[in-house]
Amino acid sequence: MHQDQYQKSKLPIIIFTTVIALGIAGWLGWFLAGHHDGHGGHHEPHMPHLWYVGILPFIAILGAIAVLPLLNYTRHWWELNINRFFIAMLCSAATIAYMIFTSGSESIGPMLDHSIMKDFIPFIVLLFSLYVISGGIYLSGDLAASPKINTSFLAIGAGIASFIGTTGASMLLIRPLLKTNSQRKYKVHTIVVFIFLVSNIGGTLLPIGDPPLFLGYLRGVPFMWTLGLWPMWATACCILLFVYFVWDSLLYKKESAKDHRQDESQQEPLRLQGGINFVWIAGIVATAALVDSAKPLIGTEWTPFPYCRELIMLVFVVLSLQTTSKAIHKANNFTYAAILEVAALFSGIFIAMQVPLAVLEASGKAITATMNQPWHFFWSTGTLSSFLDNAPTYVVFFKLSQSLPEGEMLAVNNGSVPVLLLIAISLGSVFMGAMTYIGNGPNFMVKAIAEQEGVEMPSFFGYMFKYSIPVLIPIFVLITIFFLL
Repeated sequence: MHQDQYQKSKLPIIIFTTVIALGIAGWLGWFLAGHHDGHGGHHEPHMPHLWYVGILPFIAILGAIAVLPLLNYTRHWWELNINRFFIAMLCSAATIAYMIFTSGSESIGPMLDHSIMKDFIPFIVLLFSLYVISGGIYLSGDLAASPKINTSFLAIGAGIASFIGTTGASMLLIRPLLKTNSQRKYKVHTIVVFIFLVSNIGGTLLPIGDPPLFLGYLRGVPFMWTLGLWPMWATACCILLFVYFVWDSLLYKKESAKDHRQDESQQEPLRLQGGINFVWIAGIVATAALVDSAKPLIGTEWTPFPYCRELIMLVFVVLSLQTTSKAIHKANNFTYAAILEVAALFSGIFIAMQVPLAVLEASGKAITATMNQPWHFFWSTGTLSSFLDNAPTYVVFFKLSQSLPEGEMLAVNNGSVPVLLLIAISLGSVFMGAMTYIGNGPNFMVKAIAEQEGVEMPSFFGYMFKYSIPVLIPIFVLITIFFLL
């Protein structure tokens, strides 16, 4: 076996055992220290000592993601997920060493318990479940890659992302979209807008749609509350679809006549296989909505045990694998590489981001003294969601907003939250997760799948400065003017 193949075959075991070991160590440290109060402990946030040193590991992992794929002598090395995982764990170790030096070893247990057991594991299990199950649905066919067809693909993806998750919708539609555009010379913009719409903005309407909204649901936001965000969702989607249609129409005219003839000659009608997996996706949605270890199951007095929800999701994954033929997975070019890339990098990101998040929380009073309007929360949550991952950033601003009891309030766990600020936080975290590859888990998966199919995707900075900033920022300014002022 070649070294690359050996590393790929061992990577899932390495990631799984490392993450579980870190999480269990954190939980045991937290438990044995006598701080288990049922909520993971609540303490008044304080500014970390030498915080400017503590944020360096997080800056390092972002720098690795942005720079290493661009350098000739590290590009191939970075392509291996086991090497990405090595960088992630190196930055995690630096964060742990910083916390031991500044706060003592007793701080490690709570930090790992929070970052791995309470945040990363639910995050990655939800993404993994939707990734695998949707990977068993094969939408075959090759339509004409016209602007109307491409725009229709994007509109359908944006419409279903809230109901099968941005991960599920991305996995379902990205490969048919890539095949449809395989004869097109200009197609990178289509994949990028796919990330904008299907992997992010489209998931606004239900907690299952996007990880930050799921964390909000776990903290007491009603499951159906996010449906009230439909005007903002519809506005952003319609503007972006219109912009894309004009953009793609201009580039379509630049395609050669030969490419047009080849595209037209290779058309095939769409055909769906593996439809049983929609049943398992429905099971994931129901599990996310109904199973919460902090609450009795609806209609019963039984309270699910910790990680019962994640265990049930994994059962649906097993059912999907058992009921999906290998031929469908083969036709779909299904591999675990994309989700392993997310797991490898985000296992380190979730640990390394704890110091920046602690700095943000400790600055809460100073922040809320000057930032108390919905548009403030929209842009602040969104900007940080672009780089800190939108799920934990949502939680921080959710907590900050609870200290501003103004206007209409929504009852949640352990208190209430201003409705207008919650709207702003929800929109900022979901919409601006599209600003970078690391803003939301599905972004990386779509990028990885496109590159597997031979599409040369833009670099970290290329994605931001060539696509997301010029295309999305004007749309977000309009959303601010229409709904948040």
